[in-house]
Amino acid sequence: MFVLDKNGHPLQPTSPARARKLLNKGRAVVHRHTPFVIRLKDRTLELSEVDGVELGIDPGSKHTGIAVFTHVAGERRGRYAIQLDHRGTTIRKKLEQRAAYRRGRRTRNLRYRAPRFSNRTRPKGWLAPSLRHRVVTTLSWTSRLARWAPVRAAQVERVAFDTHALSADGPLEGAEYQHGTLHGMEVREYLLAKFGRACIYCGVTGVPLNIDHVHPRSKGGSDRVSNLVLACIPCNETKANRPVEEFAPHRAADILKRAKAPLRDAAAVNSTRWVLWQALGDMLPTHTASGGRTKWNRTRTHLPKTHTLDALAVGTLDTITEIVTTVLVVGCTGRGTHTRTRPNQHGFPRLRMPRQKQFFGYQTGDLARAVVPIGKKAGTYTGRIAVRSTGRFNITTAHGTVQGIRHTRFRLLQRADGYAYATQPEGLSTDHG
Repeated sequence: MFVLDKNGHPLQPTSPARARKLLNKGRAVVHRHTPFVIRLKDRTLELSEVDGVELGIDPGSKHTGIAVFTHVAGERRGRYAIQLDHRGTTIRKKLEQRAAYRRGRRTRNLRYRAPRFSNRTRPKGWLAPSLRHRVVTTLSWTSRLARWAPVRAAQVERVAFDTHALSADGPLEGAEYQHGTLHGMEVREYLLAKFGRACIYCGVTGVPLNIDHVHPRSKGGSDRVSNLVLACIPCNETKANRPVEEFAPHRAADILKRAKAPLRDAAAVNSTRWVLWQALGDMLPTHTASGGRTKWNRTRTHLPKTHTLDALAVGTLDTITEIVTTVLVVGCTGRGTHTRTRPNQHGFPRLRMPRQKQFFGYQTGDLARAVVPIGKKAGTYTGRIAVRSTGRFNITTAHGTVQGIRHTRFRLLQRADGYAYATQPEGLSTDHG
């Protein structure tokens, strides 16, 4: 749990049991509900001993893992873990939908709307909105954690894999890349991300996977990344040194297409990591490492593959002696929309939205608790609410959505901040994007 002094300055994080005792004794008050932060009433920063913590950040295309830990003499102890779920895919879809609406309106028999091509210059360092979103939200949560905990430095994974070295001709090609302590880790990490940790031939997951040559080396196949795929042990042994056209004739075209897919996705993720590293360097001391080293650290400390454990294993370390048991999952939901209409399939407005976002003191996205004493919906519900002008709100909890609860039954816990919160046990993450 995060702890603040009486003036709002961050102190050393504490355990949930100790935070509960401080609240019961009246020495502290709840400063924030999620993430849970308490503020002491009888302690200042000058009278406290603060060792400080560090942040581990593992950026990804769909999810970013953030770990708060103490690091003393090479030994790391996890204190808090956050999985940040991005909405870059949704942003891209909305932008493409808006562009399609505009193109459609220009080509129909309507009033002429000239395309605006004279003001499309992009500044240096420009990122697409779906990519910029990943950087901004990660920086936002880094800033938040720095307000709630005494963050001294950050360890960030700057590149998951060196795309230039993976795709260039020469001695840095394929499985021969980066000999030494991390030999083969960069290529393996790239292939795991590219093929979703599944066998290319049978699709099985959760089993040991080997690197297989689509065109066998014994028949002139190279070690280029475009010739490498992942295969489970039975498929790898059955295929042996046969070409893919002979081993899987019905799926050969699809397999070859996936194997030769460009490194576009990897380049996009690496570009956001680079911008993130530069922005983090302006906020606090930042150290970088590659994804190959992260995996090497996690493997030798016998930790499963999750976004938050990857964040805990970023950078140089000797050992990890403690991990958290519960991860806070933060979903980026946005703060609503500026539009006051809803379009039909052709992009024309079909209904009008109310001009105000707040009703009866609440707005959509607020975290609240509803207590219903009687009736079919009797019970206590805690979650994000969706407001209605009728005064009957919907609330979404971890168990689903309950509709039509009277606004008088709600008690506000935390104002909407553009995120949805949930928890999950550490080690349950399955999507490694």
